[in-house]
Formats: sequence, C-alpha cells, structure tokens
Amino acid sequence: MSPIQDQDHRPLLLAGPSLGLRLVVLGAMAIALMVADQRQQYLTVVRAWLSVAAYPFHWAVDAPFSALRYASDALATRSTLQEENERLAVENRELKLTLMRFDALEQENHRLREARAGSARVAARSIVAEILKVDLDPNRQRVIVNKGTRDGVFVGQAALDASGVFGQVTRAGPVSAEVILISDPEHAIPVQINRTGARTIAVGLGQTGQLLLPYLPRNADIAEGDLVVSSGLGGVFPPGYPVARVAEVHRDPSEPLLSVGAIPLAQLDRDPEVMLIWFDNRIVEPDAGAAPEGAPPAAPDAGGGTLAPAESRAAAEPAPATPTTPAAAGPSPAAAGPDGPDTPQADPAAAGPPGPDATQAAPPAGPQRPDVTQAAPPAGPVQ
Repeated sequence: MSPIQDQDHRPLLLAGPSLGLRLVVLGAMAIALMVADQRQQYLTVVRAWLSVAAYPFHWAVDAPFSALRYASDALATRSTLQEENERLAVENRELKLTLMRFDALEQENHRLREARAGSARVAARSIVAEILKVDLDPNRQRVIVNKGTRDGVFVGQAALDASGVFGQVTRAGPVSAEVILISDPEHAIPVQINRTGARTIAVGLGQTGQLLLPYLPRNADIAEGDLVVSSGLGGVFPPGYPVARVAEVHRDPSEPLLSVGAIPLAQLDRDPEVMLIWFDNRIVEPDAGAAPEGAPPAAPDAGGGTLAPAESRAAAEPAPATPTTPAAAGPSPAAAGPDGPDTPQADPAAAGPPGPDATQAAPPAGPQRPDVTQAAPPAGPVQ
C-alpha cells in the first residue's frame, strides 16, 4: 500500500457548527418552549392534536392484550363458567340483601338532608374509561385513558375504581385524557379518619402501594387499621369515598407531628379501567346582606329606602309637646272686643321687640298624627 493511500482524507475544518453550539441552541429552544407552554398556554392546541395523532399507536399497543383477553374469555371451559355463575348467584343474593338495607338508609338520609335543607354531594353520573398507557417513569404515577372532552371529561375530574379513589384528570384531549394517581408525589387529597373524623391530607410517595399522612399532631387519635376516606374539601372528590387504610403509625417524642403510612385501597397497578364521575360540588355561601335571625325588620323611610331598627323606632315615637308661657299667649281677640271701622290699628313696628321673658313657641319636632287635633287658643291670659 502506498504512503499516499495511508494519508487521512478527513477535512481539516468540521462541516457545520460544533456540538457545544448545537447543545446550547437546542437547550435555549427547549427552555423557550417550556416557558411559552407554562405561562402563555401556547402549546395546548398542539398537545391536543398530538394526542389525537398518538391515539392509534396507543390502541395498537393495547390491541394484543385486548385480543389475548378476548381469546381467553372465548376459550373458557363450560365447567368454569358454571362454577362462576353459581358463585355470582350466591354473591348476587347477598348483595341484594345488603342493597335492601342500603335503600332504606339512603331514603332516611335523604329525608334528614331535606329537613336540614342540605344537598348530598354524591356521584350523579359516571362513565367507564379503559387504561391505554401507563407512564413508565418511576417518579410519575400517571395513566392515559380512552375518554376525552368529546365524552364530557374535564381537567380536575375525579377518577374512582371498584375499591376506592384512584386519582384525578390532569389533561384532557378530544379522545383521551391523562389521569394522575393518588400515589404520585405531586398529588395530595384532603381526607379524614373515618373512626374519629380527624381531617388531614394524604400525599403520594411515588410508589404504588404507599401514601403518607404527614400533618397529624402527635396527640391525634389514630391507629393501625383505621379507614381513611375523602373529606370532600376543595370540591374535587366527593366526600365519604374510601381512600386508604392506615398501615403504620410512628410516634416520635421529639417530633410535633406523627409519621403515618397508609396503603391505598384502589388497585392502582392492576385496574384495566377506571370510573370518571360527576357530582354536585356547589358550595352555597351565606348572604352577607341578610339580617340575623330574630332581628326586627327594617322600616321604609319617606324616600323609599329602609331605616335601621333604631332609626325606625325613633321615627315611630311621637314628638314631645312644646309648653307655652303666659307672656307668649297674649290676650285673645275675643277679649279685646270688636273693633269698629274707625278704630286705628296698632303698628307692629311701634310695639317694639318682645321682652326678655317672652318666648316663642318652637315648631313641632315631627309630623303630627292625623288623629290629634290642635287645641284652640285660650280666651285670655293663662292664670
């Protein structure tokens, strides 16, 4: 081989920018896209279209498992089906007995709430959504379901399964939605201890079978095995639905709060579908302008408005009578006798100002009643 062939034929200058410059440019573009998406919500439409475009891939990935489940159901033996039917018949009878009692309790609860003029925040409607994809990131407990805004799904909607609270919707596209599990480290749900009624918050730890209740005081009445249910505070989850069961309670004398671990009741890692529910989460605020119970009604004033209770009482009381002095009364025209045509009239200016002992009668303080008649002036000086 000749020495000319052994020479390196690579160009002395690299074609294009360096790798470091490419990394800086791509990093700046990624940061700009994240800021635009977080603050201005510019990529919401793009994300919705991408979810529509990715839906066939989700369906294609789930298709083999769906076909396998269908084949296993179709190839079930007759004896297995008979045993399952017998078992389901027994369970159905037991559930009917329980349901009859629940119907009576529901009617009684409805009557009590009507007596208190309250409204029960229970699930009014629900749809079943199949899980298409599970996030494989160990720090993100989220799934993709096959229901979207076309089915009425909205962000923040509660998701349940047959055993308890599953999570809530964080993103909703036209044909699919993302659901965050209660075990996600970014999720927290208001709960209460069913036995004592103590309220707290359950947060996820990033592991499917663990929850943490970190805000209970050291003297809280809680024990292993206690049922934890949703409290309904915040209006996201309906109250009274099971969330978890207390697994361990650590009491450290040097810490003001307990360390309580709980196990979720929902089958977070085994559910093939979840239920998305709608319920009445309206909160009735008291009227700030309403008068307190037992207060007297406000009286209308002359201008069409209303007076305060103290002002209405003052307006309803009659004005006190003003006393007159003898000097102010003066002689009566009848006592002076009739004046003839040639009798000169006294000049009012010549009479001079009234004496210091003469007082003028003040006008009445308020409007006179129509049924009170004014007394005629006396015939002569008051003795």
